[in-house]
Amino acid sequence: MQHSPQLNANGELQHLLSIEGLPREVVLQILDTAESFAGVTEREVKKVPLLRGKSVFNLFFEPSTRTRTTFEIAAKRLSADVINLNIAVSSQSKGESLLDTVANLSAMQADIFIVRHASSGAPFLIARHVKPHEHVINAGDGRHAHPTQGLLDLFTIRHYKKDFTRLTVAVIGDVLHSRVARSLIHGLTTLGAPEVRVIAPQTLLPSGVEALGVRVFHDMRAGLKDCDVVVMLRLQNERMGGALLPSAQEYFKSYGLSAEKLRLARPDAIVMHPGPMNRGVEIDSTVADGPHSVILPQVTFGIAVRMAVMSIVAGN
Repeated sequence: MQHSPQLNANGELQHLLSIEGLPREVVLQILDTAESFAGVTEREVKKVPLLRGKSVFNLFFEPSTRTRTTFEIAAKRLSADVINLNIAVSSQSKGESLLDTVANLSAMQADIFIVRHASSGAPFLIARHVKPHEHVINAGDGRHAHPTQGLLDLFTIRHYKKDFTRLTVAVIGDVLHSRVARSLIHGLTTLGAPEVRVIAPQTLLPSGVEALGVRVFHDMRAGLKDCDVVVMLRLQNERMGGALLPSAQEYFKSYGLSAEKLRLARPDAIVMHPGPMNRGVEIDSTVADGPHSVILPQVTFGIAVRMAVMSIVAGN
């Protein structure tokens, strides 16, 4: 078997670049470690000293408030020093290359790089060029992967549903542009979910999506039937060249989640959304704020999951 760029020689997590290719036991190690950190958020003093003296650099070559903030909170709760760099406005605009930027930060004694980049594969490139004690965590690269979001989605599903081996999960909407969807689908199949469905218009599905091990539905009502977990995806208008879609109202009619459509899923189904939500486009406010929604707990769990990933890579 080819050595995974994410694991060290002992098979331990060195970098988190993608859920694809991660062994099941490593995924479970992250979820179990996150479980132990979930309690920290309830304590009065929300800090543990695991990363004291370590420097975490948030390298965001693409804007993201939510992901950057949760990584920052997670690193601070582990007692790390956090340096936020909004690179879009600094060295990149001067034409400095990605690897030069990283080499300069490495010279400032970085321990962990959190990387978000518009180009698929950028975190992999960086991981190949960092020093042995430095770790790279992919915070989203192009359309490719968003592993910590996939992991926090898995953590949320496990929290509410306990066992993956009996679940039917539907992922709905803009699968074509969604790195979250890819990461989550890989995670669900790794953990043994028997049926993962994608529900979307043909124009918003990647070609050959069936190869990921999913069942494709174009009709939302058929696809929602008896689902345990419903994951809504954001319509990524900023990534859509040309008219892949009719109007927002038309989209909502066919693929938006309303209370009425949700009744086709199981009575105890949970509704998730990686955020930010377009209310009235992918999801109706009554559902987003309703009893089935676990959208805000996802955000809280995201901190524990990112704490888990940073503590695991820093320990290896």
